[in-house]
Amino acid sequence: MKKIYYLANCTTSQAIIKETAIDKKGFEMQDIKFDKISAAQLDEMKRMIGSYEALFSKRALKYKELGLKNKKLDEKHYREYILSEYTFLKRPVVIINDKIFAGSEKKTLEALKKAVL
Repeated sequence: MKKIYYLANCTTSQAIIKETAIDKKGFEMQDIKFDKISAAQLDEMKRMIGSYEALFSKRALKYKELGLKNKKLDEKHYREYILSEYTFLKRPVVIINDKIFAGSEKKTLEALKKAVL
């Protein structure tokens, strides 16, 4: 399976898609703003990456708005927040067969580029 979960209006997602040409390589593309991730999709991502926290974006504006920085969150909370609001999913999430890449950290992008290019 080759799939990317992204936001079309996210400049980071746009840059990564452009740099890796994922949109031209047969990846299934899911804009999570309009086609929300399902519980089953999120659970599969968690199985691959190891935790919901690894999929959770602490850079999301709502993270600050809701004061989540000051709360003790566990895996159940991370799952609930991601399912309730697309902005809480680290972006992009790319799945290539049995590998998963979440977010835009430098080491993640370097590994993604090696896997895609």
